[in-house]
Amino acid sequence: MAATVLAAVTCASGCGSDAPKAAGPVAAVRLAGHTYQVPRPLPPAAPGALIAATDHGPAPLFDGARRWTVLYHSVDAHGTDIPVSGTVLLPAGPAPEGGLPVVSWAHGTTGVADQCAPSQAADLGSAVYARQVRRLLRAGYAVAASDYPGLGTPGMHTYLVGADEGNAVVDIVTAAHRLVPGLSPVWFAMGHSQGGQAALFAANAARRAPELRFAGGVAIAPASHLGAMLPGVIAAHESSALSFVLYSLAGLGATDPSVDVRRLVGPSAAGTAQEVLGTCLKAGYPALARVTTEQMLPLGPAQITELGGKLSAHGDPDRTAIQDPVLVVQGGQDHDVPAQWTAEVVGRLRALGSPAITDRAYPGSDHDQVLGRSVCDVLAFLAAHGGRAVPGCTP
Repeated sequence: MAATVLAAVTCASGCGSDAPKAAGPVAAVRLAGHTYQVPRPLPPAAPGALIAATDHGPAPLFDGARRWTVLYHSVDAHGTDIPVSGTVLLPAGPAPEGGLPVVSWAHGTTGVADQCAPSQAADLGSAVYARQVRRLLRAGYAVAASDYPGLGTPGMHTYLVGADEGNAVVDIVTAAHRLVPGLSPVWFAMGHSQGGQAALFAANAARRAPELRFAGGVAIAPASHLGAMLPGVIAAHESSALSFVLYSLAGLGATDPSVDVRRLVGPSAAGTAQEVLGTCLKAGYPALARVTTEQMLPLGPAQITELGGKLSAHGDPDRTAIQDPVLVVQGGQDHDVPAQWTAEVVGRLRALGSPAITDRAYPGSDHDQVLGRSVCDVLAFLAAHGGRAVPGCTP
């Protein structure tokens, strides 16, 4: 996509004469392989300004909601203007008076390769997430779903770098307003796992969009305790968990040049590490069963401590008080994000002076089950803080 090519927002499949009109001319989104093309150099613009957008028309998987792929400006942890990709969904039917409120949906881990960007998948990368987004659309919310920096756009995805994720989750709401005039200024941040962590960072970054009204955040099984992840996986000899460690180190290296995941990986496991980083999240990654944690990451105690400290500094979501309402949701049988960790996150946020943290536990629910079982409580929280009332909700 050349920087000089401007046209009306592309409609990839019949938009319909009664479809809402996007604001202003903008280039079409284009792919080179699995990477969205962006102007080089990127002309400076305010966070949330649109770079490109493609209108895909009604999306059958989302009850005919109108779907766009967007590229927009955001800012990384170093204050650099960066391009980010994502998806905007508008439920079918007329909007209510005052416009549709917006939920900025923050996805969980899909991988760090560009083809893992949820905007490139019909189901946003997960059938579980597609169901969750459908419930939001049916409840009367527009949905803006960031891919996060480096996932679908040039450069490595800054996986679990909270500032990058939080800014992107906020800025896509501004982009949605640029794309679809008439949306309500009321918006929420909501996410699961990696996205739960991102939603907490977005709650702290919400005031970067002062023209909008942030009404609250929902963090479902939020990633946390990043400093404990690396030593925990190595000490437990859990090769199946190495994918998350590799993602985390690659993401850290994308924001901290002193960290190079290629130099941290042992020579006998280099090919396996490259395979993991180059493909999307798969249950277990069979290749990981053929290496030990020591082969993958032959690190000394000092290195482990140093890297754990850096992961924690960039990604733990409980280091700053959150002033707006937040609901934290957790399953009691979650083996990916332990319930005790999330309880500690809630306790620390309260101790820091967060005035409106509500937590809900769902005994017997695992990492994904908690999404469906909590959905009515989540929708009730949104409604109580300026969202849409949903009578007769069934989990």
